[in-house]
Amino acid sequence: MALIQCDFYSEVLGLSMSMNVILPQAAPSQIGMASHAGQQKHKTLFLLHGLSDDHTIWLRRTSIERYVAELGIAVVMPAVHRSFYTDMVLGGNYWTFISEELPAIARSFFPLSDRREDNFVAGLSMGGYGAFKLALNKPESFAAAASLSGALHLRDLSERWPFEYNLIFGSTNQLNELPNCLFLAAEQLAASGKPIPKLYQCCGTEDFLYEHNAQFLEHALKLRLPLTYEEGPGEHEWGYWDKQIQRVLAWLPLK
Repeated sequence: MALIQCDFYSEVLGLSMSMNVILPQAAPSQIGMASHAGQQKHKTLFLLHGLSDDHTIWLRRTSIERYVAELGIAVVMPAVHRSFYTDMVLGGNYWTFISEELPAIARSFFPLSDRREDNFVAGLSMGGYGAFKLALNKPESFAAAASLSGALHLRDLSERWPFEYNLIFGSTNQLNELPNCLFLAAEQLAASGKPIPKLYQCCGTEDFLYEHNAQFLEHALKLRLPLTYEEGPGEHEWGYWDKQIQRVLAWLPLK
């Protein structure tokens, strides 16, 4: 595998930004690694971080590089600070950045496929929200999305931490609008007739976001979305996410 850290300028944000990228490499003699790289443009997983982390966290807390080596896919891990992947009221346009600018920049740097069936998104906590936000609002861009312990019900969280959420969303009213409300985005997509990305959702039963995940699960089932759901013992911590990201990789429709 090739691991590359990229610093680049975002026209949307007017800032220098960073992302880590894992690229497939055919290196059968590499000790302890099974590696694979195809001849075509790479299938890509956009892997999103949580509220307290950055673009380096998946590499530091999990073995994601080793997990994807034999799959022959690229992994793009961007930084979005504490933005909730949103065009902030008092801050940058991170939704526009993550949904439009970042994929274009990554594909200009590396041989990444732009076909819907070759693109996937996953994330944890705030990144789980970002992953479902992308999939439900941009279904033409992603074949599958996975939320690990996702912050899927932001209205409740905004009432617990109003100051930070007001900096991002301005008021809780925006949490009831597209693209920010996942419940509304799911309803709109289910009624649209558009192809719906495959969805994977998991949460530990001891996680403080468990009830929020249960509420989204109930909503998704009513809408008959193609959702795979898993739960089990676990808290909001990296031991759980390191295990679950392996299950996500096995679930992805790569063939």
